[in-house]
Amino acid sequence: MRREPDIVVVGAGMVGAATAALLARAAPSIAITVLDADPPPQWGAGDQPGLRVSALSEASRRVLVACGAWGEIAAGRIGPYTQMRVWDGAIPAGGPGAVHFSAADIAAPVLGHIVENELVRLALRNALLRFDNVRLFDGARLASLVLDGERAELGTEDGRRLSARLVVGADGARSASREMAGLSVRGHDYEQRAVVCNIRCQLPHGETAWQRFLPTGPIALLPLADGQVSIVWSTTPAEAEALLAMDDETFRAAVAEASDGCLGQVLESGPRAAFPLRMRHAPDYTRGRFALVGDAAHTVHPLAGQGVNLGFLDAAALAEVVAAGLATGRDPGDPALLRRYERWRKPENFFAMRAFDAINRLFSNDNPAAGSVRRAGFTLVDRLAPLKGVFVRRAMGLEGDLPAAARSGVAA
Repeated sequence: MRREPDIVVVGAGMVGAATAALLARAAPSIAITVLDADPPPQWGAGDQPGLRVSALSEASRRVLVACGAWGEIAAGRIGPYTQMRVWDGAIPAGGPGAVHFSAADIAAPVLGHIVENELVRLALRNALLRFDNVRLFDGARLASLVLDGERAELGTEDGRRLSARLVVGADGARSASREMAGLSVRGHDYEQRAVVCNIRCQLPHGETAWQRFLPTGPIALLPLADGQVSIVWSTTPAEAEALLAMDDETFRAAVAEASDGCLGQVLESGPRAAFPLRMRHAPDYTRGRFALVGDAAHTVHPLAGQGVNLGFLDAAALAEVVAAGLATGRDPGDPALLRRYERWRKPENFFAMRAFDAINRLFSNDNPAAGSVRRAGFTLVDRLAPLKGVFVRRAMGLEGDLPAAARSGVAA
């Protein structure tokens, strides 16, 4: 008869699965159960690329190496990017005031990789299935959570009853576990929606990520494998609805115009979707034997698809703190141990979130004075190599108080 789990991870998305994998590798004697309410990931090499992609930083790549998932991801379908070009909508893509970031700025091979979320989920799921100390319950939706006592008590909608010494809430922005734990989030809506679509352009993307800031929000063109490009166009709800309603030819022309023709004409476009943009941050990441990671703790503006990188650092930090506690005989759900994780990750996330928020607010307006500040700032960054290097290292996730897995690719 199987014993009760020591740790239950609620949610098997990218961050939840990474958390479970890192914990399983760091503490092989600990029994871990993962509750996955979502359908198993669907991804095939012969399928068209999915609409939801992430720009994985070098730090995230290292975390995925530590999870045992990167090999499968790299063998799948990834879009490495070695350059990033960012510019204000009032100037041409190559004009003065545009910023050109390059991996060569810090002697790195790449800045990051554009990867379909479903491929990351699949690789992490397969990594979890290789651990003897992990059980994965598909279709298991959390119905109850009680945190009082020496063990947390959990129930699922399909009738399972579990108890654990630690519960990790990794069930996304609308986290049910967070609500059941009595934790809240604060933030605001951006009054924007992100329109996503995969396109093929007249010019090769050249392993370059492009981002143009328009008064209504940024449009990002992210390089995929096989020469395709993923667009993430953040704009007003009204314009988003109009973009979704356009016929293909009109939509392609709109994308080419919004991106200043940086990749020439848009020759092909696939299905489109849109989702609302919000910033949310939990004032508290922990309560008793419960800890939040990823979107359950924070959501950010999807500037160039960077949001999940914060979540992977949460996963690595929590696993490192818990493993260190276990090594000295401590309970993995010791509230003092979990507060150490919160003190580590909350200020790091707050800094990144405020930076994303400030960038979006500065650029998503047509105020002439703000425009002058933007262009002057871009020119300064582009001309000062040391400053540019700091921006590049920050974008690659190589600045700040990093977990061991993000520094070396090896779980602590």
